[in-house]
Amino acid sequence: MQAILIEDEAALRLATQQTLELGGFTVQAAASAEAAQALLRADYEGVIVTDVRLPGKSGLDVLAQVTALDGELPVIVVTGHGDVEMAVAAMRAGAYDFIEKPFAAERLLDAVRRAQERRTLVLENRRLRSDRALHPDTPDLIGRSSAMERLKTLVRNVGPAGVDILINGQTGTGKEVLARVLHAASGRKGNFVAINCGALPESVFESEIFGHEAGAFTGAQKRRIGKLEYANGGTVFLDEIETMPLALQVKLLRVLQERKLERLGGNEGIPLDCRIIAASKADLLSLSSQGLFREDLYYRIGVVTLDLPRLRDRRDDIPLLLAHFVQEAALRYQRPVPTWSAEQMAAWQAAEWPGNVRELRNFAERLVLGVVQMAPAAPLAAPAFVTAGMPLSPPVGASPDAVASPVTGDNAASLPQQVDDFERTLIERALAAAGHNVALAADNLGVPRKTLYDKLKKYQIGTGRKYQPDA
Repeated sequence: MQAILIEDEAALRLATQQTLELGGFTVQAAASAEAAQALLRADYEGVIVTDVRLPGKSGLDVLAQVTALDGELPVIVVTGHGDVEMAVAAMRAGAYDFIEKPFAAERLLDAVRRAQERRTLVLENRRLRSDRALHPDTPDLIGRSSAMERLKTLVRNVGPAGVDILINGQTGTGKEVLARVLHAASGRKGNFVAINCGALPESVFESEIFGHEAGAFTGAQKRRIGKLEYANGGTVFLDEIETMPLALQVKLLRVLQERKLERLGGNEGIPLDCRIIAASKADLLSLSSQGLFREDLYYRIGVVTLDLPRLRDRRDDIPLLLAHFVQEAALRYQRPVPTWSAEQMAAWQAAEWPGNVRELRNFAERLVLGVVQMAPAAPLAAPAFVTAGMPLSPPVGASPDAVASPVTGDNAASLPQQVDDFERTLIERALAAAGHNVALAADNLGVPRKTLYDKLKKYQIGTGRKYQPDA
C-alpha cells in the first residue's frame, strides 16, 4: 500500500505520515504541490492525500492534474474546519473523499484504505482487460495473494515446458481454468480437450478416449477419432482422474509411456503429440496405497504437481474475484453493477465458501440479478444482505447469502414495525462500530448527519455526545 502526502505544515505532515506508516502504507511526503510534481504518475499504484490550502498551487490544482493523468487515481482532500465550499468543489472535481481538520487517525486510515482497495481493483481490472485483449480465449487466473502469486510463477516456469501436470484442488477451486491457462502458456497450437473421467460410463470410455474403427463393435458403422487423437498438438485435460476405472488406467498408462495409441478394433499405432494435464480432488498417492489408483500412473502424470488453494486460504483475493465476476454477470444479463460497503466485503471475506471460487461466482450472479438483497451499509457484525425478519448475526459457517424465514403467524409484527426494529438495530450497531461517533456512523451508513440525528431522536437512542449539525 502506497500514499503520496502533500501537506505544508511540518508538524501535521509528520504526524499524518506516521499515522499512515503505522497503518501499513509506504509514504512519500511533500511540503507543496510543486515538490510533489515528480511523484505524480498515471501508473501510480497508491493514493494521494493532499491539503487544499497550500503555498503556490492548491490541492484543487493537484486534483486537476491527477484527474488529467488518470481519472481513476484516488485523491483524498483535507479541508479546514467549516470549509464546506472547498470540500464540495473538491468532490465535484472528482476527489475520492474529503477529510475535515481536525481528524481522527482512524478516520484518515479508513478513507485511505478504502481508496487503496479501489485503486488496486482498478489496476487489476485494467491488467485483466489488457491480457484478455491479447488472449481473448484464455480465462483469467485472478488473484494477488501470496498463494496465487506462487502459482502464477509456477505457471510461467512450467507452462512452456510441455511436461505432464497433475493439479490438486477441491471442487470449485478452478482446476479447469488453471489447465486452460497452462495450455495457453504452452504455445501449443492444437485443441484443448477437456474430459470428465467421472462422467463417462466405463462401457464407452475406451471408445471416447482412444477412438474406434468401423465394425469394432455393434453400432460402430464408421471410424471415429478419439479425444486423445483429436487433441494432437494440443492439451488433454483429464478431470476427476481418480474416478477412472483401474482397467482403463492401465491402457492410459501404456499410451502415455509410448506416446502412441491404437483405436478400438485397429492394429495401427498412431503417434500422439499432446500434453496431459490431470486433475483430482482426492489424494492420489493415498488412493494408490489403498489399491484404488495405480501408483505407476500417478508418477507418470505427476511429473509436476500444482496445488490450488481453497478460497478461504486466499481471502485477500475475494474483492478482486467478486468485482470480476460481478462485471461479467452485469454484462451478460444487461444489469447495473451493484455496489457494496467495506463492512459487507469484510463479512464476505470472513465467510467459509465451501464451494470455493465456483460458489463465489454464483453469488456474484445472484447479486447482479438482485436475488440477494444487501443492506445499504451494514455494520461489520451484521450480515451484508438482509430481508425483513431475519436475524442480524448469521450462524457460524452459514452460507454467505443464507437468510432466515421472516416471522409469521399471530406473533408477527406489522411490516412497518419490522422495518423500524431493523433500522433501529442497524443504527445501534453502526454507532457501536464507530465508537459512538455520530459523524463516522453517518458516513458508514451513507446518510447525512442530520438524518441520523433525527432517527436517533425517533428511536430514543442515546449517544452521550452533543448534537453538531452539518454546516
